Amino acid sequence: MSLDSEPDNLGEKNVGRRAAVVTAALAGAALLATGCSAGGGSAPAPPGSAPASATASAPASAGGDESPAPARGTAKVTGTVATGLGTPWGVAALPGGDLLVASRDTGRIDRVAAGSGRATRVGTVPGVSAGGEGGLLGLAVSRDFATDRLVYAYFTTDSDNRIARMLYDPSKPAGEQLGAPDTILRGIPHGAIHNGGRIAFGPDGMLYAGTGESGAQGLAQDKKSLGGKILRMTPEGEPVHGNPEADSVVYSYGHRNVQGLAWDSEGRLWASEFGQHTWDELNLIEPGRNYGWPVVEGLAHRDGYVDPVAQWRTDDASPSGIAYADGSIWMASLRGARLWRIPLAGTKPAADPQAFLVGEYGRLRTVVTDPAGGLLLTTSNTDGRGEPRKGDDRILRLDVS
Repeated sequence: MSLDSEPDNLGEKNVGRRAAVVTAALAGAALLATGCSAGGGSAPAPPGSAPASATASAPASAGGDESPAPARGTAKVTGTVATGLGTPWGVAALPGGDLLVASRDTGRIDRVAAGSGRATRVGTVPGVSAGGEGGLLGLAVSRDFATDRLVYAYFTTDSDNRIARMLYDPSKPAGEQLGAPDTILRGIPHGAIHNGGRIAFGPDGMLYAGTGESGAQGLAQDKKSLGGKILRMTPEGEPVHGNPEADSVVYSYGHRNVQGLAWDSEGRLWASEFGQHTWDELNLIEPGRNYGWPVVEGLAHRDGYVDPVAQWRTDDASPSGIAYADGSIWMASLRGARLWRIPLAGTKPAADPQAFLVGEYGRLRTVVTDPAGGLLLTTSNTDGRGEPRKGDDRILRLDVS
């Protein structure tokens, strides 16, 4: 088995293991309807249903001033934006709707035209060391891109994971349009597994990053380490006023491997996280809080640790990217090979999660909002653990509600 993709446990998970769904220790959790898991022998679940291995905190009785999302939603693939992509990981939209797409294993960034889907090479990020789950990972464009033309990248080197920004000049020849990297943060632990990698600008204008503990579990609880954390920094990589510690970019800790970051309509930060043997998680992130790893996994009801808002058996999720649209969090799943919808009522699920596209497109890596409306979703079948199909990897366009 290759080391280079994330259902990410490299022997930690027993693929055939289908443990009991919920125990009495999960009092207050809502047990969901039974369905299928990718590769299982059961009949396919009805459209939009969730397998019994998914659980969520009890739906809120009231969502404050926010109207809860409908219990049932829809997700329909309406077209293919691009095909033939190699290990796509980060995706960032440019003004006008074109996309920048990072190739994890080659360190290459392509520009994908919104209309034709044609991919044109922008350049290759120097210093990328691909291997295992590392390489060129998350992408983000500056909030002032129209004037500063800056592209941000999270990537693995021989010594660490780091975040750098580069000037993008489309007037130069194809393949030579990236300036030299200006590293704004270095020293994020790296390893064959658990490199995190998602970066995104929040509504406050600050840059956030999800990191992994690189397989060294204790780093997640070490506040002096950048591993197993969600980080918050200025666009220059400096700690932000209002962070839990004034001289640190650490925003939250106790994470195993965060690869999904998204904000809802009220500016609340949500994150997806890979579990180990039992539970993958969707968390509502608050500054300075401890999300438990490696002490707890999933709902634990233990003082000092934040419980996830929703959890899934690892066979049904292994989540990477998330996005917020139409009152719900949408979560791409690698091993689970499906797209999850988690309808929200404020800070709680409004109803049971729904699964879409179960097994239809294989492993799903990144989901982002489409500048034209709806969502964009990447497959991840060329990442060493998938089974590539003709045209893989691809970017799909979805209408959702």
